[in-house]
Amino acid sequence: MMSLPVIDLSDPLPDVARSVGAACRERGFFYLTGHGVPPDLLADLEAVSRKFFALPLPAKQQIAMARGGRAWRGYFPVGAELTDGRPDLKEGLYFGAELAADDPRPLHGPNLFPPQLPQLRDVVLRYLDAMTGVGQAVLRAIAVSLGLAPDHFATRLTAQPTVLFRIFHYPPAPPEPDAGWGVGEHTDYGLLTLLAQDANGGLQVRTPRGWIAAPPVAGTYVCNIGDVLDRVTGGRYRSTAHRVLNTSGRDRLSFPFFLDPGFDVEVPQLGGTYGDYLISKVSRVFPELWTRVNSP
Repeated sequence: MMSLPVIDLSDPLPDVARSVGAACRERGFFYLTGHGVPPDLLADLEAVSRKFFALPLPAKQQIAMARGGRAWRGYFPVGAELTDGRPDLKEGLYFGAELAADDPRPLHGPNLFPPQLPQLRDVVLRYLDAMTGVGQAVLRAIAVSLGLAPDHFATRLTAQPTVLFRIFHYPPAPPEPDAGWGVGEHTDYGLLTLLAQDANGGLQVRTPRGWIAAPPVAGTYVCNIGDVLDRVTGGRYRSTAHRVLNTSGRDRLSFPFFLDPGFDVEVPQLGGTYGDYLISKVSRVFPELWTRVNSP
């Protein structure tokens, strides 16, 4: 029996809302099926991602995050991202909504794509569109579960959402007991996360009874709520700590997609705009971001 509930997004909205509400109160995590994302799209994304991470490091560094400027997009190597002040045992790619190079906002602008794999651009942008629709559908169910209108979030916090997407590659964990985590214990700081993971597993979720595995289930996404939704619901819906340790002995890929409030939206529970909050959070993961964002 699975420890996390499985919710079919294609069920009638009142039924989905009841299930989502219970999951958000009790776990903060659930599996999502019936989402409508074509299996071929995720298969294409995984295939081209594996090709990217198999490239030599100099080739990957051609789209290093340092080249992304204030847009904060591109590649980072193993150990460059910090969780709770400690380097993670993973490398990855940062993407967001594809925007103009002259967008004045931090964390906004064009994505960086490797010249060796031109197909990555098409599959990533199609995936962003598909997942934005799924995220908005989940938020409709969350709104109804809270006794609100279905479009409550879509007309307020996510009318023009902040869309962020990561592709993470986790090498097999070293055998040393204190070698570190793929991702250390943390909660997500945004509104909603939708995670696709390959067949190798490694995700763990903290529960009142201890840590449990959230293994890959074919055709599903792992959905969890972040700190912002926790705050705007007054703690009724919980953001839950989780972590990753790749003990499969194989390379692991994961694809977290984040649907968050608009960058310029005032969120009273945060004491300012979501953008200010987001920059403060991301700068802890990449400390040099703060200097880059605030440079003339």
